[in-house]
Amino acid sequence: MQHESKDEEEPRPPSQWSSLSQPPSPDYSTSSSEDEDDVGNVPGQQPQPSQWTLPPKPRRHLVHNFIGAPNGKSSEAAHITPESTPLSVLLLFFAEIVTLLVVETNHYYHQILDNFEDRPSPQREVTEAEMFSFLALTLQLGHTVQDRLKDYWMKMEQFRTPFYGQTMACARYCHILCFLHFMDNNRNGVDRTDDRLENTRLV
Repeated sequence: MQHESKDEEEPRPPSQWSSLSQPPSPDYSTSSSEDEDDVGNVPGQQPQPSQWTLPPKPRRHLVHNFIGAPNGKSSEAAHITPESTPLSVLLLFFAEIVTLLVVETNHYYHQILDNFEDRPSPQREVTEAEMFSFLALTLQLGHTVQDRLKDYWMKMEQFRTPFYGQTMACARYCHILCFLHFMDNNRNGVDRTDDRLENTRLV
């Protein structure tokens, strides 16, 4: 028979809509087993089962208890005892520097006064206690940011910080800041303008 019935139609290829409505389900059985074989296994060896272990204990910090003064150093820090404060230990490193700052700052101030024909009335010399207060205020400036330097001594209720005024007057702080020096500019009669760090070489 050459003519076939119309009811028997040729099979159609699956349409795009049918594939979108029923996406093929992925087969996880083969992929999971392959992944497990690839991780941590060497060809020719049996896979090792994973084991849970406790995290390592934190290391204990060993604190050395120093008794007495070290050999050869007793003469340099004879006043340092187990009851000494952290400030007294700090002074071992900075006391000499602060003394240098005081000497050179006062020396530079008098050099500037000698250059004036009508010499103004000199201010009192800077002391070591004032230099320590000056350095402490300078470090504190970064914790309370103001627009201008004089604003730290502002007396307005909403802006004032009593710590600065109680530690040092604003005019005194500006005086030390203006004449702060580390060394004599005319030391050995040589003025080296090519060395930008010359004024701090001694420190």
